[in-house]
Parts: sequence; structure tokens; C-alpha cells
Amino acid sequence: MKRVALHWQILAALILATLTGVFFRILFGSDAPEGTFVSRALEFSKFIGDLFMQGLKMIIVPLIVTSVISGIASLQGVKGFGRLGGKTFAFYACSSMVAVVTGLLLVNLVQPGLVDGQPNEVIRAAFDEKAAAASDADKAKVAEASQRKAGDFLDTFKLMVPENVFKAATNNGQMLGVIVFSLLFAIAITRLPADEMRTLREFFQAGNDVMITVTRWIMAVSPIGVYALMFPVIFKNGPDVYAEMLKYFGTVLLALGCHLFITLPLVLHFVAKVNPLDHFRAMRDALLLAFSTASSSGTLPVTMRCIQDKAGVSKRTASFTLPLGATVNMDGTALYECVAVIFVAQVMGIQMGFGEQFFVITAALLTSIGVAGVPSASLVAILLILKNSNVPNAETAVVALLAVDRLLDMARTAVNVFGDSCAAIVIAKSEGEELFTGKPAEEPA
Repeated sequence: MKRVALHWQILAALILATLTGVFFRILFGSDAPEGTFVSRALEFSKFIGDLFMQGLKMIIVPLIVTSVISGIASLQGVKGFGRLGGKTFAFYACSSMVAVVTGLLLVNLVQPGLVDGQPNEVIRAAFDEKAAAASDADKAKVAEASQRKAGDFLDTFKLMVPENVFKAATNNGQMLGVIVFSLLFAIAITRLPADEMRTLREFFQAGNDVMITVTRWIMAVSPIGVYALMFPVIFKNGPDVYAEMLKYFGTVLLALGCHLFITLPLVLHFVAKVNPLDHFRAMRDALLLAFSTASSSGTLPVTMRCIQDKAGVSKRTASFTLPLGATVNMDGTALYECVAVIFVAQVMGIQMGFGEQFFVITAALLTSIGVAGVPSASLVAILLILKNSNVPNAETAVVALLAVDRLLDMARTAVNVFGDSCAAIVIAKSEGEELFTGKPAEEPA
């Protein structure tokens, strides 16, 4: 009997988790007192979900190190690396800018924080209500984020040069340092005598092949992990949690949808000269996993497998663009920050002119680059931008936004991952690679 494709298994797990979560919520209400069947089911589901996420995170560092070193070591020295790096950063800068402008245009067009041109008093009251009813964990997140200053994001550049690369490898916030070290190590390999270079390159290539095999093992149980991650989320939030801020919620999703289904496919069609539908089909597993886990880094092993095995991008291109993109390229996050800030300003009755909105664009672009290096960075970024824009009650508003943040986080993570994959496609085509041939990628000479 033919095996059901993995993306259909993940999609079925998402649907089943949603139905189960809604059913349990209708049957038992939103409370799950300790010791009851519901609480035990939620605890077990959380345990399985955490185990699955830890499995994905377990392979991130060895996968990044082996893939970056084996891929970049095949480039023609520093010249090849510089060409690839220039193209990658140019694409990421342009795509993030387009994403932020898309969000800005839609939030000004829809005006989710206004009613008949006036601040929405119902939403403002909901801010206070949600803030008062927020969990201690959410309040603690906002309290921690409010202590940070704009200069803290400059620490991202310090993280690029870790004083202890092994310590950085154990800290999710310092993945950028691991990538930079791997790049330097790979470039140094290209300066070795031919025999030594070949030995090291083959060693890391073999290590990368091993990590790909481990990735396939973990992905074999991904439908179970996806179900376990989604069930508690649906039970906790319920289907009606987004009703109070439906207009805001819809604006963010519409903006993300425009970038995902219009802007990026147009880039694939006109710049890379590939069929966007082929690319969507190739990335199905990664997009569904990104949506369910809300983690770009956690999805990275699957993103790399999809882009190489199904799209045909070479290892050297994928190993440079994708790990870097998962760290610094956050189209969906930058877009979300922009919409959230303008929405809160509208609710609070703050009129933002061209200058203020240009500041929001710039701040969203810069802070999205540093999201991997700062805990709860989207939260931090929104608070920083609101405070620097002189918007009152910023902390209260951000606590309220957390009530609808989970699904938006999932959606923007999927956009982040797809943006990274599009960069790999565009750059691979610019390097003369043949894509979507149905055959394994051939490494350019």
C-alpha cells in the first residue's frame, strides 16, 4: 500500500489537534484543574510536544556546522564566498523592506484600531481587560522586555564573534556566532593544501549526510509532535479568542498572505524564472512544520532537506543562505512588528505622520535582524518602537496582544521560512544551477 505523504500526515495532525482541542473545550470548559483527566492530557501532550521540539533543536548546531563548512568549502575561495554573500544579503534586505511596506500600507488602509476615524474604545478597554487577566508568565515576559533599551540590539553584532564558540552553540540566542565561526573555518579550509582540504571537506560532508539521516528519523514522527504541540494551544485559546481584535488579526494575516502568496511568488516567477507552484509543492513539509512549531530555527533541518532534495538547490548555496536566513531574515516578523505598532498607536489615538511611520519601518527592519539574539525579541522590538514613538500604555497593549499572538506567530514563522527558501532559489538560479529537475542537485564546479 502506498504510504501517505508526510505533508498530508502533518496537515491531518493539525486538523485533528484543532478538532480535539475545540471538543475538549466545549466538553470541559477552558479550565483544567490539576489532577483531572483534561489536565493530565494537556500535560502529556506538552511533554510529547517538548520532546519533539528538543529533538529538532538537538540537530540544529551539528547540522549548521557540517552543512555550512561542507558547502562553503566547495566554493572557489573567498571570491566565491563574497559573491554568494553579497547576493544573499541584498535579497534579504529587499524582501524585508517590501514586507514591511506591505504591512504599513495595509494597516493604514484597513485602520484596524479605528472606528469611523476615531480610536476604538472597545479595543482600548479590551487592552486593560486582557492585561488584567493575563497570566503571570505573560506579565513577566513584558516586564523583562520593558527593561531592554534600543542599544541592546547592538549586542547582535557582538554575538557574531563569540568568545567561546562551544558556549555559543549551547545558547539559541548565539546561533549567529556559530554560523560566523563555521564560515571562517570553511574559508580557512580552502586555503589549505589540496590533500588536507579534500580530507576535511569529505569529513564534514560525511557528517552532514549523517545529520540529514537523523533529520529524516525525527521527521518520521513529526505528525505526532505537531498534534502534541497544537492540541494545548487550541484548548487554551479556543476558536473565539480572536473575536475582540478580529480586524487587527485579519489585517496581519492579510498582509502576511500578500507577501507569501503574491510578492514572493512574483519574485520566483520574474526573477528566478521558476514556477511558484513547484516551489510551494517542494516546501510543503517545511511550511506546515513552521506553522505548527512557530520556530524558524526548529524548522531549519526540514527546510534544508526540502530545498535540496525537492527543489534541487546545491548544498553550497543552501548551506549558506538558509542557516543565515533563519537567523537574520525575518520578513514575517518585520511585517508583524510594523502592523502591531501602527495598530496600537491608532487605538491610543496617536497620529503618526510620514516621519514617524518611516521610523517604524526602519526600526522594524533593524530589530527583525536581531530577533534570534534576544529572548522574546518581537515583544522587545514592539515595546521599544512604541516607547520611542511616545505611545502611552505600551506595556498594557503588548500584554493584550499576547492573547492573539500564538496563531500570528505561527503564520509569520511560515512566511519567514518561505522567504528564506525563496532566497535560496533566486541565488541558486543566479549561480547557474538547474532546479526542479527531479534529480539530486549537482554541485557547481
